[in-house]
Amino acid sequence: MARYIPPPQSKLGQVIDVIVLLVLSIGALYIPLWMGLAGSAKAPIVVDNPTWESLGQNPTMVERWNQLGFADPASAHDMITARFDYSFTWGAMALMVVVIVGYFALMLRLSEKEYREVIAEKFERR
Repeated sequence: MARYIPPPQSKLGQVIDVIVLLVLSIGALYIPLWMGLAGSAKAPIVVDNPTWESLGQNPTMVERWNQLGFADPASAHDMITARFDYSFTWGAMALMVVVIVGYFALMLRLSEKEYREVIAEKFERR
């Protein structure tokens, strides 16, 4: 049974592929941040007259906060009470699903010729 030999690619083609993949990777990571669709949005919980106890800190934690340079509870208040905002919109969720399913369909469509060649080579000559 013959082994599949992929079509050769020039060095320039390989360099272009690497550049395109690098741009797509960086874009996929940066564009959602740039559009404000991702990131670490934190919302601190407001506590009037915070004390270490009202912030849920024990003596060991207080000692560590002091070592980090936070001498009083008010200075560490925002860091201790900050909570991530996990809210989302259904429109953004639908857009994400459409993009992922569309990408999958595009990859299947563009790879169909190669898949058929490999399947024909491996299974149709019996």
